[in-house]
This record gives sequence, structure tokens and C-alpha cells, in this order.
Amino acid sequence: MSTSPRYTRTAMLLHWLIAVLIIGAFTMGLVMTDIPGFTPTKLKYYSWHKWAGVTVLLLAALRLLWRRANRPPPHPAGMPAWQVRAADVTHVLLYVLMFAVPLSGYLYTTAAGVPVVYFGLFQIPAAFAADPALKALLKPVHYWLNMVLAALVLLHVAGALKHHFVDRDDVLKRMLPRL
Repeated sequence: MSTSPRYTRTAMLLHWLIAVLIIGAFTMGLVMTDIPGFTPTKLKYYSWHKWAGVTVLLLAALRLLWRRANRPPPHPAGMPAWQVRAADVTHVLLYVLMFAVPLSGYLYTTAAGVPVVYFGLFQIPAAFAADPALKALLKPVHYWLNMVLAALVLLHVAGALKHHFVDRDDVLKRMLPRL
């Protein structure tokens, strides 16, 4: 049983929901861009990818508001200062990328002149008219922001596993729901 403070249930729910959506959207992005031509399946995957991105953006905003009102548990006592700093910087960068990746995808889609229709229910207004030059600029921006996000997610997971299996502290347990 954990003796250190835990994250709130809301924080845990948002964390794991966003994690699943990010992994799903990333995977979908890799799969859909490898499908040759313009097929109904590819179009469906692009829609799912956009829906996941918009949902991540909305949940990230909610999560940031929740975090500002509900402070996370402190780092474990005795954790080296460099690890505290690394964890804090990684978390800030993860939050920045939870906004930057979906926003860059939205801007790229807008520049391509393709509408974003959220779950087929309503169209998100375009920020500007289609712009082929901006599309060419935003495509690698969106790609590389995704790659950086993937690397940070892997670093985050590695850190959590290190705390659990090497340090044997409660860092991972306090983000896991009690089953």
C-alpha cells in the first residue's frame, strides 16, 4: 500500500485518457500516412486522427486547469535535485506538446484546405484560407513535434518504471488507480 500522497482520481483519469489518445493518434498517424493513394480507409483514419487530436487538446486544457487547482503530490523525499529538475522540465514539455501537437495538426489541416469535422457533428472553423506554402512548412513541424512528444512519452514511462523497479518508491503507484 502506498504511503505517499496520491494524485486525485480526476488527475488519474485525465492522465490515462490523454495517454491512450496520444498513443492512438500517434499510431494512427503512422498507419494512415503509409496507406498509398486516397482510399476510404485512409480518409476514415485521418478523421479518427483529427478527432483524437481535438479531444487531446480539450482534455489537456481541462487537465491543466485541474492541475492548477489541485497541486500534484510532492516528489519523493531524498530524490536527487537533478532528477527533480528533469521530471519538472519533462512535465512542462509534455504539457506544451499536448497543446502544440494538436494545434500544429489543426493549422496544417487548415493550410491544406481540409475541414476538421469533430466526430462528424460540427466543423471547427478554419483559422485562415488554404495556403500551399504554409502547408509545406507545417507538415514537417507537425511531424517533428510528434516525434519529440513520442520521445518525451518514452522518457516519462522510463522514468516511472525506474522509480518503480529500481528506486522502489511510490512514484508510479500514486498515478495508478487502486484496483
